[in-house]
Amino acid sequence: VQLVESGGGLVQAGGSLRLSCAASGSIFSIDAWGWSRQAPGKEREPVATITSGGSTYYADSVKGRFTVSRDNAKNTLYLQMNSLKPEDTAMYYCEARDPRSGEYDYWGQGTQVTVRS
Repeated sequence: VQLVESGGGLVQAGGSLRLSCAASGSIFSIDAWGWSRQAPGKEREPVATITSGGSTYYADSVKGRFTVSRDNAKNTLYLQMNSLKPEDTAMYYCEARDPRSGEYDYWGQGTQVTVRS
């Protein structure tokens, strides 16, 4: 499974960005997709996930502001981020979960999001 993120950038607080993640390879085996982020000096944290059945999960810090979605026809995962805050600044990673391990075994190279106050 290969994952390639795009859509990051520099935005003012209160602004919006939409991240995309193009998936390829043996994606038929994946049962959940997600986004995580890592800010400088901090541990990586989950942001949002969506299962193959369409169930979603959001971290409390982004609920009501971020929306995860997937276009199965395009094999693309999205993260719509609204009302961005400086504390959302981080490297954002797309991830895919293999049901055989139950872990997010695949991830992309990341895309940087910087929110300026």
